[in-house]
Amino acid sequence: MSIYVGNLSYEATQDDIAQVFAEYGTVKRVQVPTDRETGRLRGFAFVEMETEAEETAAIEALDGAEWMDRSLKVNKAKPREDRGSSGGSFGNRGGSSRRY
Repeated sequence: MSIYVGNLSYEATQDDIAQVFAEYGTVKRVQVPTDRETGRLRGFAFVEMETEAEETAAIEALDGAEWMDRSLKVNKAKPREDRGSSGGSFGNRGGSSRRY
């Protein structure tokens, strides 16, 4: 499982985030998504820790905490939703639904 960290400063680095979470246990991985077009941080990250107990301790300590002039939003990450390839908005593509 991983932790979602939201409302991050755009100045925060992967190392900064790892350092904060390391106070609560072993950080296995930090993932900081960036905008595809600008390369700028998107304001959130995902952190994986060694054990669930460490994750729980970090969530309890850091959710709502002030860091880099921001109030962090920290909770268990939810599984990514499958968006599908078509988005389901194209309707009846195979045949005509018009009435003449």
